Amino acid sequence: MFNLNENLKNKKFLIYGYGKTGSATYKYLKKKNKILIYDDNKEYNNFFTSLKKVKLTQFDYIVVSPGININKCKLKKYLEKNKKKIITDLDIFYINNPKNLKITITGTNGKSTTAKLLFKILKDQKKDVVLAGNIGIPILSKKKINLDTIFVIEASSYQLDYSKYFQTDYAFILNISPDHLERHKSIQKYAHAKFKLILNQKKNFYSFIENNKFLNNEIKKNKINSKIIKINKNYKKIKKLVYNNYFDNINNLLNLSFIFEFAKIFKLNKSKLLKTVNSFKGLEFRQQIIYKNKFVTIINDSKSTSFSSSLNLLKSYKNIYWILGGIAKKGDKFNLPSKYFKNIKCYIFGKDKSFFKKKLSNKILSITYDNLDNILNKVAKEIKLNRYKHSHVLFSPSAASFDKFKNFEDRGHYFNYLIKKIKFIRKINV
Repeated sequence: MFNLNENLKNKKFLIYGYGKTGSATYKYLKKKNKILIYDDNKEYNNFFTSLKKVKLTQFDYIVVSPGININKCKLKKYLEKNKKKIITDLDIFYINNPKNLKITITGTNGKSTTAKLLFKILKDQKKDVVLAGNIGIPILSKKKINLDTIFVIEASSYQLDYSKYFQTDYAFILNISPDHLERHKSIQKYAHAKFKLILNQKKNFYSFIENNKFLNNEIKKNKINSKIIKINKNYKKIKKLVYNNYFDNINNLLNLSFIFEFAKIFKLNKSKLLKTVNSFKGLEFRQQIIYKNKFVTIINDSKSTSFSSSLNLLKSYKNIYWILGGIAKKGDKFNLPSKYFKNIKCYIFGKDKSFFKKKLSNKILSITYDNLDNILNKVAKEIKLNRYKHSHVLFSPSAASFDKFKNFEDRGHYFNYLIKKIKFIRKINV
């Protein structure tokens, strides 16, 4: 049995995967431990070890980067034999900082935005707070930590699935919908990976969860120590307090509900909280309003990689020109109620055009195009013809970006570039 009093010193580690997480882990551990690094995509040299040496070495721990699928990698058989030794950067952080207060946020959609907003709220209330995790800031890269430091951590299902020792004082599971099923195999297994946050909690801890059947199944099957608070879709009271346009849509209001419930228990100053919420700008390419005038609102939601991440936006607005496409997610389903269909026209691009066309057939008027340039030119013409209505241009691809782009950020930047390049605003204002 692992002893938390045992510091991770003079141990032999294998770091598997040398991206941001692997690099931060190496820097954190290298002074006091023996480290070997292996990466499927990097050739053996003086820095990276060979596959042969990995198999001949006895390690105390194997730190697997979240992006590696242990069932489909070069070390698959080796990891199966040494499964008990697999840990994550979250585990290492917890082992060395067990007394720091931790607030960990996971879920299918809205993790980064909610984590960033909560960080700002706590910062504005003069708390010593750090933001880290899946948001792009490896948790082991943080320095100058004292016992009063609060950590707001964004955690992915991959990180939680591999972790063994990590515990959090407050757990947020914002929502669950089909995602990463190529790795987790079923939505219930995906939900279980997220639910590990709660399974590892103690009696004086709190969990905030969406009230849905997958999480409720986990509650029925498992013994729970922490106090669970279910967040229902009751955001009307919040809407009266918030005048920030960023929270005009259902997605952001629902995620904001979690923060309001947390604020009650954590006893945050309400007036300061509202000031932060109402000045919050959001994150790039996550339901981001990039332009608004009396004729049109343009929303860049390039982060959207599945239907589920677009649905609440489609429910939130009227007269929508929805631009989507790319690489479809395995098992993805379009579950938008029919009453919203009449508000939407759909423009499809990217590799899996036929998939999206089929999913939307007999539901929403949809047309396929070869590229985004042609789509935006067509949309500009249609908006100009319908200027008596306020239009919403929604770039929410509901798909992975790797057919044409490096990542969702690259895709988001390209969309903004095209808006300027084709002089979209001028075309609808003339």
